[in-house]
Amino acid sequence: MEHGGFAFALLLTTLAGLATGIGSAIAFFARRTNVRFMSATLGFSAGVMIFASLTDLLPEAQRSLSAALGARAGSWAALASFCGGIILAGIIDRLVPSFENPHEPHKVEEMGAEKPELDRKMLRMGLLSSLALSLHNFPEGFATFIAALTDPATGISVAVAIAFHNVPEGISVSVPIFYATGSRRKAFWYSFLTGFCEPLGALLGYWAFGDYFQGPAFGVPLAAVAGIMIYISFDELLPAVHESGEHHAGIYGLLAGMALVGACIRLTH
Repeated sequence: MEHGGFAFALLLTTLAGLATGIGSAIAFFARRTNVRFMSATLGFSAGVMIFASLTDLLPEAQRSLSAALGARAGSWAALASFCGGIILAGIIDRLVPSFENPHEPHKVEEMGAEKPELDRKMLRMGLLSSLALSLHNFPEGFATFIAALTDPATGISVAVAIAFHNVPEGISVSVPIFYATGSRRKAFWYSFLTGFCEPLGALLGYWAFGDYFQGPAFGVPLAAVAGIMIYISFDELLPAVHESGEHHAGIYGLLAGMALVGACIRLTH
């Protein structure tokens, strides 16, 4: 199996992570939240990750492991790695208290027009949201990195999906930080810097699974990444679409994301 370049994969991961800064900028300059557009982008992200995981990454992992272990053992190894990725993402998610979960949606209207007073409770919420997002971004960064390392076209699709996913997360960090400090600059930088945890997660994952990145055993982290993306889609993205109330926009985005990955796979294989 041919892998894309390390530098290209890391660059894609970094750009996807730094999309949190876009969300922060939207919170500062937009007058109102376009809920329909936000729902469509979340659905699009879920569509890309679900389709890429089940039709590209997981089958590729199974082929790779079957070549190393035999058809039956390889299939079981791929399934175990896939489930392991889901469990890993779930454990990380459980580390974040639900009442401080950064995926709680915020709207740009919450920024307000006047400078708020210092609020220690809001500052704590913003800092915890930033920390929680950083934890969530480790597996997301690893997922983007592995996808790009396996197939550049799929990697681009996943990076776009993660970037769209990170936009509302940037808003979720910047809103409470701004309310607590009254500083748009601090709110932007806290939001922006959380995105750096994605390339850091990619590098840590590469270091941890370095022995698997050569040869057929590469299927282990590949299947685990497919599981991580499935968890993100069903635990974070699709529930956020439901909470927005714009279900049809989310479904249209979901189908568009699947169509994009499908087209990329057909054009590059």
